[in-house]
Formats: sequence, C-alpha cells, structure tokens
Amino acid sequence: MRLLKVATCNLNQWAMDFDCNLKNIKESIATAKEAGAVIRLGPELEITGYGCEDHFLELDTVTHAWECLKDILLGDWTEGILCSIGMPIIRGSERYNCQVLCLNRKIIMIRPKMWLANDGNYRELRWFTAWKQKDQLVDFQLPHEISEALSQKSVPFGYGFIQFLDTAVAAEVCEELFTPIPSHTELALNGVEVFMNASGSHHQLRKLDIRLRAFIGATHTNGGVYMYSNHQGCDGGRLYYDGCACIVVNGDVVAQGSQFSLKDVEIVVAQIDLDAVSSLRGSISSFQEQASSKTKVPSVASPYKLCLPFNLKMRLSSPLKIKYHSPEEEIAFGPGCWLWDYLRRSGASGFLLPLSGGADSSSVAAIVGCMCQLVVKEIRNGDEQVKADAIRIGNYKDSQYPTDSREFARRIFYTVFMGSENSSAATKLRAKVLADEIGSWHLDVAIDGVVSAILSVFHTLTGKRPRYKVDGGSNIENLGLQNIQARIRMVLAFMLASLLPWVHNKPGFFLVLGSSNVDEGLRGYLTKYDCSSADINPIGSISKQDLRAFLRWAAIHLCYSSLADIEAAPPTAELEPIRSNYSQLDEVDMGMTYEELSVYGRLRKIFRCGPVSMFQNLCYRWGARLTPSQVADKVKHFFKYYSINRHKMTVLTPSYHAESYSPEDNRFDLRQFLYNARWPYQFHKIDELVREIDDEKVATGDHETIGAASDGGGGMGVVAVGSGNPNVGF
Repeated sequence: MRLLKVATCNLNQWAMDFDCNLKNIKESIATAKEAGAVIRLGPELEITGYGCEDHFLELDTVTHAWECLKDILLGDWTEGILCSIGMPIIRGSERYNCQVLCLNRKIIMIRPKMWLANDGNYRELRWFTAWKQKDQLVDFQLPHEISEALSQKSVPFGYGFIQFLDTAVAAEVCEELFTPIPSHTELALNGVEVFMNASGSHHQLRKLDIRLRAFIGATHTNGGVYMYSNHQGCDGGRLYYDGCACIVVNGDVVAQGSQFSLKDVEIVVAQIDLDAVSSLRGSISSFQEQASSKTKVPSVASPYKLCLPFNLKMRLSSPLKIKYHSPEEEIAFGPGCWLWDYLRRSGASGFLLPLSGGADSSSVAAIVGCMCQLVVKEIRNGDEQVKADAIRIGNYKDSQYPTDSREFARRIFYTVFMGSENSSAATKLRAKVLADEIGSWHLDVAIDGVVSAILSVFHTLTGKRPRYKVDGGSNIENLGLQNIQARIRMVLAFMLASLLPWVHNKPGFFLVLGSSNVDEGLRGYLTKYDCSSADINPIGSISKQDLRAFLRWAAIHLCYSSLADIEAAPPTAELEPIRSNYSQLDEVDMGMTYEELSVYGRLRKIFRCGPVSMFQNLCYRWGARLTPSQVADKVKHFFKYYSINRHKMTVLTPSYHAESYSPEDNRFDLRQFLYNARWPYQFHKIDELVREIDDEKVATGDHETIGAASDGGGGMGVVAVGSGNPNVGF
C-alpha cells in the first residue's frame, strides 16, 4: 500500500489585505501539518485575494505577493509538506495567474494557468495572459530579492507535473477543469495520480452540483485523487465564494468542507491508498492503450517520497454522502455569511433596513436574523475570531459577548416601517411582529408630513396640486406622487443609519440594506433612488419565486413564524390610496407576473434571446395556453419596459450575486442603457411571424392554439397593464 494524507482548504481571504491573507495561509499550512498531511492545497490567487481586479495591473500587487511568499518560504511552513500557493507572477512582459509549488523551503515549479475564466463575473483576460506552451517547461529567473533569500536562482515554469519517487502530482487551475479538453485526462495518461485544483468559484443558486459532478467525472474513468480548494466568503465585492473544498478518489467524494461558514480557515483532510488508483487504471483496457500512445507532458523530478507503507493505525477515508443545501438554505446562509463579512470588514456597526412588511424587505430581515443566529452558533462552537468581531461590532463591555441572536440583533440591526396614508394596518403589523421575532430595534415613522411639505413647495412653485389616478389625476400625476414617497424613504433611511447610532450612544455608522429582487430589476419595477437604493442588497439577484419559497422555509427553520403570513399576502407597493374598488398590486402594475418575469430573464440572459427568438421559444412553451398574437404582445411588453428602465441598472445597489440571469449592469450583464424602446425592426419581424402562423392556420383549417402541452412554465394568464406603476422613465 502507498498511504498518502492530503489536505485542502476553504480560506476567507480579503482582496489586497496581505496581512489577513498571509495569516490565513500560514494557519492552514500549520493545521494541515498537525493533521499529518504531506500535501496542502490553497485556493487560486490566495496571497492577493481573487477579487483584486484592476489591482492585478499594479506592479505593487505582484511585488507584495512575492514578499509574502518569501515570508512563507523562509519559515518552516513548507518543511516536510508540498504546498500549492496561488499568486500572480510576471514573466518578461506577461502577467500570469500561477500556482507556486513549494517543498522544504524551496520552489519546485511554477504552474501558470492555461485557460482563463472570461465570462459572466470573470474578466481574467483583462489582467492575465494564458500560458500556451505545452511541450516544455521553461526556466524562470526568480526576482533578485527572492533568489538571494532562498539561495535559488531559477525554477521550472509552465505546464507539467512533479514526479516524486513514489507518485506524481500536478496542478489544474479552476477553469481548466471545465474546458472541453481538460488537462487532467492527459496528465492521468502520463501517470499523474494526484490533481490539485486551486479555485476561485463563486456561489450561485443550484450551482454546486455542476462543480461536484466535474470533480467526480475527472476521476471516475481515469482514476486519481482530485483535490479542490476554494475561497469562502466576501473578499470585497458582489460575489460570495462558497468554499466546499473536497477530495475525490476514483469518482467517490471522501471529504467535503462546508459551503457556507463564518470560519476564516477550514481544513479538509483525507487518508488515501494510492494503490487503489493504479489498480483501477490497470483494470481499464482503453486507459492502458491510450496511455501507451500518450502525448508526453514535461515533468520535474523531486527526490522525495510522499507516501507511507501499510499501517493499521492510519485509517483510510471512505466514500461519503455529498452534502447539498436546498435553494432556500442557500438563500439563508450565502447572503447571511456575505453580510457578516461585509459588516465586519467595512467598519460599520450594524445594518438599517426599511421594513415594509412585504416579501422582499422581510426576506432581507430574515437573512440578517439568520446571520445573527450563525454568529451566536459559531461563538458557542468556540470560534474566537467570530467572537472578537461580534464583541467589537456589538460594542460589548466587561467580557460580555453575544449568547442570544435576538439580543445581538437588537444591538446591530435597525428596522424602520416608513408608512404613509397609503399604507395598510396589516403591513405595519406584519413588519412589527417580524422585527420582534428577529430582535431588531424597530421604529414606526409616518412620512405624510414630509410628503405634504414637498407638495406645498411644488404648489408654491407651480400653482398646481397633483392627484392620484383613483382621484381623477393623470398617469403623470399618479407616478409623481408615488415617486415622492419612495425617494423620501431613501433620504430618511440614510439619515437614520448615520444618526441613530449617535442617538443611542453607539459608535460608528449603520449600513443601509436594499430589498429589490432580480425580477424587479429586470423589469425596472422600482423608482430610481428610492428606498431600494442602499449600501448593499443581499437579495438583488434572487427571484421573487425563490424568495417566496425561502420565506416559507424560514418561517419554520429560522423560527420566524410571521413570515408565513407575509408570504401569503399579495405583493403591493402601497404607494396609491386604498379604495373599496381599488387596491394596488405589483403584478397588475407591471403587466406581467413574477413567474413570467423569471422566464423572460432566463431566456434573455442564459439563452441569449433577443425579442424574435424569445417570441419563437415562448410560442413552443406557452402555445397550449396562448395564441401567437398573445405571446407577441407579452414579449413586446416585456422588452418595452426592460429597455425603458435599463438605465436604472447603472445605479443599482451592489447586490449579492446569486442568479445566472441577473441584470446587474456593473459587473455581470454588460449591455447598453439607452435603447430604442419601440424595437421597430425586431417587433416588425415578430408581427410577420404571427401573420405567417395565422395564415398557415387558415390554410390548414387549424384553429387551435399552437404548440405542444405546456411545460409548466406556469402563470401564463393575460395580466392587465396598469398605469400607476412607479417604474416608468427616469
């Protein structure tokens, strides 16, 4: 037997905070050594943090990374353990994203990334060059200060592997695993048994399964040990890196780290028999045949043994059941952990949330409540870093610290119901009950006096008083009156966030939380600079449907029972007067259902559909319920309001990224914000297609609706288009 103990990790790094990152790296190496591991894998670009973005273009960033690596190598951190450490490196005039493989205070080789992530949230080609030479390792001259300190002038650089006396080890960096022709296949044929994948992979709802299937597939047919390391936490931007460091052997997961955690360092260890890898490979005839005619991959010889012989005291790691979180749990824990990192690293003393009693703001409140529960749980589990952060943020004195999530929430969380004459008693009560369940410091504020004052100023200037549509006013008047309320709430929220801590003798400031969801952003169903304009927004890329499912889950699992009533209530902005014959509803105002919005969003972004191809897709999807003309009207209606309101995405509150059809303009969904909202060419093409379908029906005598049975893309009834929606124009 060849027994090998390996360790991979989740690290909560912070972009450009080299002290924090170096501390976590050292702790992870020390913990791996204490566990008896002889290989330690860290995440991609762990020294700098993955999210440095244009800081990677600064020479200082690369210089500081080398300084940190020198610090590690001059100590005994790499003594007796192979460490793969991620950092940027400049070779000649090119900058590379690299894994530096170190052992016994020396650099054995440097492996540059060959296939860069350059879609969605990723822009690696903006900062790095892909390594293209696969036939040889080149000689890399170490920077003078490093060379002098390590007494090592150069190191092999490029695509290859390390051949030890008893096994072969190689790196495969993040995106390379997901390419059409991944490098691990070629490396396996060259005898590599241990693969180290350093990654910087962000959380997205329902995404983990894709990642794990890739690890399992990498070793299921080729055999091998696949180690995966990832960042975990908010390293300074919209993304939450969701950890889940794991170790896979011959297609079986034998160790899995957490996906959501408040820990800064988490180590995952496995004890493996490498003979199981060679045995599997030897039993596959096709593997043997392809290995005999393989393309040779260059290697670096290392005169060390990593494995131990048969020893009954060393227990082998067994296959385990993979842990997956439900989408509802992901919504609770992902944004909750992200908020904690943002709070403790921003210098703020807490959060303030305009709490309307509706589904969206209540979801945000529940997520903050979940965060408080996670903090108290980690303190009970003995996490000293979480405890120290909580004591500082909560302003505890005399050796006190949080022991109850509701008490902690009262210290760090303000909720404010900012009601007007248009607000119902039901929503006011729901907001208060939820605040009591969570423990927030809750306030009720009436904004009617401020609204009246502004309208008086307007009357003085113009001699006119606008009226709501239900009172005989025009659409313009109706919209203006709604926008006044929304924007007053924003101003009031920021004032309270800065001054309430002073009123209560608390240090610092509070961050304002937004609560608009991804579907409202896509449709533009929000007032520009209203109370959805905030410092950060934990639900900005989560759909209404997912949020409603989360509310049902949280009512039970977070013990906030009032969320069940909130979820059951029809969504409404409550910006217009309530009358016996009229009540404002979001879906009526929008002219489409939230369920339809999710379909539009996925077709627009994930399937890259313009108006014409969206119409064609929806004819198949909704054809059992709607005529082509009705489908065309819906598509035109969506694109009209999408394009009218696209400019709002340029000032959207920075949001936690959770959904692949997010319309977030600044990082993820890069499109223009000035459109011809009539879409004359595209809509004309749709009209032509409708006429062709209708003519064909007449010719064949088919008067039924088109398409096969509905695929369950639900809720496709025709919705009346309201005119009072607070979302049109600027």
